[in-house]
Amino acid sequence: MLHMKQVSKRFTLHHQHGAQLQVLHQVDLNVGPGECVVLDGPSGMGKSTLLKLIYANYRATSGQIEVHQADGKVLELTQASPRELVRMRRDTVGYVSQFLRVIPRVSALDVVAESLIDDAADQADAIEAAREQARVWLTRLSIPERLWPLPPATFSGGEQQRVNIARNMIKPRPILLLDEPTASLDAANTHTVITLIQEAVARGTAVVGIFHDAHVGQAVATRRIDVAQFRTPV
Repeated sequence: MLHMKQVSKRFTLHHQHGAQLQVLHQVDLNVGPGECVVLDGPSGMGKSTLLKLIYANYRATSGQIEVHQADGKVLELTQASPRELVRMRRDTVGYVSQFLRVIPRVSALDVVAESLIDDAADQADAIEAAREQARVWLTRLSIPERLWPLPPATFSGGEQQRVNIARNMIKPRPILLLDEPTASLDAANTHTVITLIQEAVARGTAVVGIFHDAHVGQAVATRRIDVAQFRTPV
């Protein structure tokens, strides 16, 4: 589902007179359907940067990143157009980031249902079905029903993260990226998220994740990668 070949990422620090910061060096990584690859390594090793390269929030400085899309075609991210990247994020790659970023004043229910509502193409029955799925997800992630009509900006950090998880996992996509999804969750909700990840892997999703909690990584990993190996040699 995902193939990275000799991928490097270097940042130019313009406020430091153009200094170059090499974050990742010659990453080779393949992830197949039904795998959960956990990225290991201390803070600052480039784990989140690697996820952002796959999601094309960052452009690779060099190398190739190939994503097998939902339509069966292969997209090479370093050469993709903005329109192709939007389509990839809509249909192929889900991304649970560390923070929930949504339009203010939109209800939690519609935030979670958004991707399914977009697919509904203004069909009333499909829109209601999308909202019904959102209700199921919000219930499963222990968001009280009284909060569903409210914008998530008013929620606690843990509640926002659960909305974030529901929003980005409600639509099954072939590839799922997870950046510390359980960082602000209690034990019960962490267990729920572990189950959701395991269910995604069981249906063939290719998962790449970062987990601050070691026991979460151990519970979901089918393979582990030490990102320190992709640092620039001294």
